[in-house]
Amino acid sequence: MARDNRSTVRLDSPKGLRTRVLPGRGRPSRDRFGRATEAIARAMGTPQFLLALTGFCLLWMGYNITAPEAWRFDSAAIGFTALTLILSLQASYAAPLILLAQNRQDDRDRVQFEQDRQRAERNLADTEYLAREVVALRIAIRDMASKDFIRAELRSLLEELDRRDADEQAEADRG
Repeated sequence: MARDNRSTVRLDSPKGLRTRVLPGRGRPSRDRFGRATEAIARAMGTPQFLLALTGFCLLWMGYNITAPEAWRFDSAAIGFTALTLILSLQASYAAPLILLAQNRQDDRDRVQFEQDRQRAERNLADTEYLAREVVALRIAIRDMASKDFIRAELRSLLEELDRRDADEQAEADRG
């Protein structure tokens, strides 16, 4: 069966057979997006960000209080509504970005914990193997002759040889 012409592929066909609706390189990878959210979340937690945001708010309010009435774009009389909306928008994006970064960190921690667990299992197995080897060596050493045993055996052999030499010397003197 021949493959369908790409221009006639329907939406209910497998993904590999569908054509792209929008041209382009494709969607950015989840990892790139995740790294970007982590960078933003990390930047939002710095004193520099807090100082910059405070400076921005002070400049905004200062300009809208001291500028001529015609040049103001946010009224202090109604509570700086535009500034409030901007800060609310920033907060509404900050919370999900921080949660995304936290989820990525949780995933990394989960992988790290699993690797630590596997490493601990390997260390336990290695330790048990080494303990068995030490026990086997101790058993083998227990069956080996000790230095004192060998010295005692050599002394008894030396005494026996001395007696034999003395006996041979005595027989040679008699004869």
